[in-house]
Amino acid sequence: MWNSSAAGSLYISKEVKGVVEEEYSSRVIDGRSLAKKVEEEVKKGVEALKAERGITPGLATILVGEDPASKMYVRLKHKACERTGIHAEDHNLPASISQEELIAHIQQLNLRKDIHGILLQLPLPRHLNDKEAMLAIDPGKDADGFHPYNMGNLLIGNEGFVPCTPKGVIRAMEEHGIQIQGKHAVVVGHSNVVGKPMAAMLINRNATVSVCHVFTQDLKQYTLDADILVVGTGVKHLIKAEMVKEGVVVFDVGITEEDGKVYGDVDFENVIKKAALITPVPGGVGPMTISILMQHVLMAAKGTCKA
Repeated sequence: MWNSSAAGSLYISKEVKGVVEEEYSSRVIDGRSLAKKVEEEVKKGVEALKAERGITPGLATILVGEDPASKMYVRLKHKACERTGIHAEDHNLPASISQEELIAHIQQLNLRKDIHGILLQLPLPRHLNDKEAMLAIDPGKDADGFHPYNMGNLLIGNEGFVPCTPKGVIRAMEEHGIQIQGKHAVVVGHSNVVGKPMAAMLINRNATVSVCHVFTQDLKQYTLDADILVVGTGVKHLIKAEMVKEGVVVFDVGITEEDGKVYGDVDFENVIKKAALITPVPGGVGPMTISILMQHVLMAAKGTCKA
């Protein structure tokens, strides 16, 4: 079900080394190494596009207000742009901005030929409608893959711009030779950002998919049967070792901060003893998400994913 030689060759980050015994280290999916590989691909693509067509891919991030976590996420995305040669602009708008002003700003970016990708950092202040704002983004510049047009295409198997996190999970599966077709994939969490698009991507690859959430009764009966388990709830250590079977492949998309430490949705230290492959938190799915965003900006600049 998985490629042990690929896993064994990965660099294990220092955070993971502290909790993983040597015998389990080959089971860790190192998102940082995979993200670096994707970024190198993007960098080469950016250089080729500049040389052949004189086009520099451009990303505009829109941050409304001063939320510290959102500011950090935007900084990480801009650093990735620097590494890959993508032009990045930070549009930091006041928290008091009106819905009409926000949409007008988005529409201005839609018209700019030097901006190929637009990312609206969520969450927005409470007085703003995020769905209406997202709808204002040109689907062809929807670097995050959240526009209803692109989400609809995903459901019919036309995967162009799709949410970056689940696409990163799929890329990791491909890198490790994980068989999806015919496997039972269980997705815990049904958000528009991860759970729903993740389920659609797995179905598109002929997995049998169960989607669980806060209202699911007896979660364990589903997770115990999973060949592939993707968890994205933001609940610290929701998935325990007794809730998974031997040989499961686990992708932990959740993150919780507590007393200065970061935790995933999966009890990594114990679940790794049963898993064939597993992502850590941090250093797992997060870096892959940002690298896929870079890939989307390049796709938009090349015009290979026109809406």
